[in-house]
Amino acid sequence: MVRWGRTSLISVILGLTIAAGARAASWDPSAWMERDTLDLETEVPGEGKYWFPVWFVVIDGQMYVRLGSRAVARVEGSKTKPYLGVRIEGQEFEKVEGVPDPQMADSVGRAMADKYWSDVFVRFFSHPLTLRLVPTASATP
Repeated sequence: MVRWGRTSLISVILGLTIAAGARAASWDPSAWMERDTLDLETEVPGEGKYWFPVWFVVIDGQMYVRLGSRAVARVEGSKTKPYLGVRIEGQEFEKVEGVPDPQMADSVGRAMADKYWSDVFVRFFSHPLTLRLVPTASATP
């Protein structure tokens, strides 16, 4: 018969809970459609890792972001380009490819206008880069 001490039992339960949470995390843009923002991570030389929030939309099951000039400079100058970190709804994905998708810019702009009421002002700012976020095999936690 195996005897479990309180500490051993707590350690096993905690380990199983963490393992179950890691397996449950998955890339599911459709589940996040109602969220307002996600966080992107870049790593610019001399500045280190940096997280910043961005609006996003989901079109046909694909996640898109529309970036302004400052965000574009961070993404383009990142040591991890074309990969970004993504955090959303308590999950973190370490390696998500930011695929430029200029042909989707108009559709993404319309979807942003439908989703975010304040886009009535934001749409007048320059958004030179539309990215489709594509997880890699190592993106899931």
